[in-house]
Amino acid sequence: MLRLRIQFYRDRVIVLKLIDLHCDTISCCMKEKDKYGLFRNDFNVDIEKLKKANSSAQFFAMFVDLEKTKDPLEACLLMADKFHQELEINKNYIKLAKNYEDIISNEKEDKISAFLTIEEGGVLQGSIGNLKRFYEMGVRLITLTWNYPNDLGFPNANIKDWKQGLTSFGKEVVQEMNSLGMLVDVSHLSDEGFYQVADISGRPFVASHSNARAVTHNYRNLTDDMIKLLAEKGGVMGINFEKTFLGNRQFSAVEDMVTHIKHIFNVGGAEVLAMGSDFDGINQELEIRDIGEIDKLINVLIKEGFTEGQLEKFLYKNALRVIKDVL
Repeated sequence: MLRLRIQFYRDRVIVLKLIDLHCDTISCCMKEKDKYGLFRNDFNVDIEKLKKANSSAQFFAMFVDLEKTKDPLEACLLMADKFHQELEINKNYIKLAKNYEDIISNEKEDKISAFLTIEEGGVLQGSIGNLKRFYEMGVRLITLTWNYPNDLGFPNANIKDWKQGLTSFGKEVVQEMNSLGMLVDVSHLSDEGFYQVADISGRPFVASHSNARAVTHNYRNLTDDMIKLLAEKGGVMGINFEKTFLGNRQFSAVEDMVTHIKHIFNVGGAEVLAMGSDFDGINQELEIRDIGEIDKLINVLIKEGFTEGQLEKFLYKNALRVIKDVL
């Protein structure tokens, strides 16, 4: 049985699930492939920690740094192999999910659902065929860019690129992802690219790990206008635990997370909030040291007056809705 996370809410006990839209744990496991696996490791996310958090589903990103990788496609394929190997090794606890029905089925088997994603659209190497290839491997979300321009478009890493958007191939990829039933992820994408995705995509899209720019003026965060538009389109944004996206402290603070959550709630409503920790891809000065300590955030949100229904939406129901709508 999955370990249940218990919270006291207005003198009664509630049980909350969790869906996290982004972690880089598979990339970390590639550093010493024979040493690190998914069941127990030294990282922010492993199966034991996910069980402690009562995780319903975890999205595992295959992150590729274009400037440090000779063959991005091959690097991503190797990570996909590692991911599937780990699922086989740990099949009693975790299982691949490709859609809403898989999550429900896996829960009945008391197993955590694992979604496979790509963080760097450049791994497609300009080929729709490669997109379909990854789809067949189980990939269900692609973060279109990381911090460098690629065949799909421009990132938000440099202010000079903010007004440059998708390439013609990038627009084709968005349309094909819609057709296949894959989540388009605009975290890291330029401002212009965000608005182009909003215009082109016929399905809800996500910012899997981004915060509010009005709270912390960082290129990786969304403006209020973006948050409103994302909500209107039925999408969600995952709260990112990276300290530089949260505020000016020397560590990733729960108080700053709550400030962003409250702002996003006020701007876009309860339906747009989700979790996107970015664990194992961020600085390690963390008040919440791993996914198993998510209670630290929930308890503060309860004290701040968030209702049980609002917490459920933020932690898993909004993400589950988008999964059901798109995949």
